[in-house]
Amino acid sequence: MTDEIKMVVAIIRPDRLTEVKRALSEAGAPSLTVTDVSGRGSQPAKKSQWRGEEYVVDLHQKVKVETVVSDTPAEDVVEAIAEAAQTGEKGDGKIFVLPVEDAYQVRTGKTGPDAV
Repeated sequence: MTDEIKMVVAIIRPDRLTEVKRALSEAGAPSLTVTDVSGRGSQPAKKSQWRGEEYVVDLHQKVKVETVVSDTPAEDVVEAIAEAAQTGEKGDGKIFVLPVEDAYQVRTGKTGPDAV
């Protein structure tokens, strides 16, 4: 067990969430938080019409997956997410790894890596 705590944050396509959850579980990081988000990056904007008015859709629906690990190497988590989320098209997403200064488990009072 390491004393380092890392948060891995991934912004992915919503339709890849099931595969990412499965991959995280297999990688030893089953705990996660999922949030529906919208954003833009290199994925092109789309023009649409509604009631005769043209508008541009440049914020795409995505899912943000967050997991905090200490026993499982963050590199393994990143690799699992990347493999499960990749389609090869623009808009597959991004993964960020952040240091976590400390953690506190509300139910038990454990702190640090023991709380993760």
